[in-house]
Amino acid sequence: MRVRFRPSLLAAALVLLTCLPARHEELSSGVRLTAADVMSLVLAVAAVAVLLTRAGAALLPARSVAERLPARALVFAPVAAAAGVSLLASADVLAGLPGYVRYVQVFVVIPLAVLVAVRDRTDTLIVGGALVAAAAAQGLVGCVQAFTGTGASYAGEQVRAVGTFGAPDVMGMASVVSFGTIVLLGAGLTLRGRHRAAALTGAALLCVPLALSLSRGTWLALAGACLVVLFLHSRVLAARVVLAGAAAAIVLALGVGTGADPLGRRLDSVASSMSQPDQSLRDRFSLWRTAVDIWLEHPVTGAGPRGFAQLRDTYAPIELSSGSDTEDPVHGFERRPLLSPHNMYLLTLSEQGLLGLAALAGCLASLAWWAVRERSLIAAGLLTWQIVDFCYGDIGGAPTLVMSVALGLALSLVTRRETSAFPDVQPEVVVGGGVR
Repeated sequence: MRVRFRPSLLAAALVLLTCLPARHEELSSGVRLTAADVMSLVLAVAAVAVLLTRAGAALLPARSVAERLPARALVFAPVAAAAGVSLLASADVLAGLPGYVRYVQVFVVIPLAVLVAVRDRTDTLIVGGALVAAAAAQGLVGCVQAFTGTGASYAGEQVRAVGTFGAPDVMGMASVVSFGTIVLLGAGLTLRGRHRAAALTGAALLCVPLALSLSRGTWLALAGACLVVLFLHSRVLAARVVLAGAAAAIVLALGVGTGADPLGRRLDSVASSMSQPDQSLRDRFSLWRTAVDIWLEHPVTGAGPRGFAQLRDTYAPIELSSGSDTEDPVHGFERRPLLSPHNMYLLTLSEQGLLGLAALAGCLASLAWWAVRERSLIAAGLLTWQIVDFCYGDIGGAPTLVMSVALGLALSLVTRRETSAFPDVQPEVVVGGGVR
């Protein structure tokens, strides 16, 4: 019996490899290479091979590799072009080259490779299933950490769930769990019977480690993503959820069950984030100001890839902390320098100027618009979460590669109706896109 190899298995392997405990190999250039990075290269090579081979070319009668990609894939072209212009305009091209390669890897190469790899419903299930499996594995480890006091330190207690990413990447587990939750929610609202019940139950269970991650921004991003998914599925259901959420917020505001434990204190800090920001938020606001000041000196093309880290001390206000303290049983106590503004839009603005920010914002906005127009639940949820997440986070670490795969999956879902490049796909059975 002939067995057909699916490049989507490489995308799934890439997601699962990010779950390996962090054991980075520091190279002389400062670039950190992981098994997931190697797999991303293998995936990219496989995607090019699919486009070049006769079997891949048969998917679309075209004369060039570029023409064999769906038209919507061109949304990533301005992102690569803007990053390249910023690199060439920077003061030190060699110093910025690793940052440029990383940026293109995350926002161009991996998403396009996933688009090529995901050609039918089975491929969608493979990649989506890998996101769910990674979320379940990270969530399980995170719950064990929180309940046994072996997680990252928070307010002197090692109760923060961080999964296998550890305290150095404190938001990594929350990001991966969020992706899995959105996939299960979108699939659950599309499926019927026991499959729907299993998917929605899984999504609800993943909210437990997400709460134990104590990541305020991730909570807000997931809430926004879930509302968009529910609204696309049913406006009535979305309205009911909003009312239930408002009632729960009122109860929490009255102080019932909050303030006495780490989770309660973290919830309290969400409400007081503007009036009484903690040190973490004060440092973040200072970093945002620093990014804006750098941009004002380099308005069009920015300071170049990794320019923020190089220029931070020149523009940072005096109240900015010298670093962030992290601690867990594996890595011990570390004081890590604050080398990014923890806001992807401001990071892009400072390093690539208005040109880079327009390219990134246009790419994400286009993908989100297509997802809403096609009523693709999973794609809309993933993109909403990412757009909100970039308001308080940026790229870095192993979870960034999972984000790239999620972007590629979202692009493949919104591309199904736009192109006939994949004739073996029946639009009416696209997972997460609703019944056509």
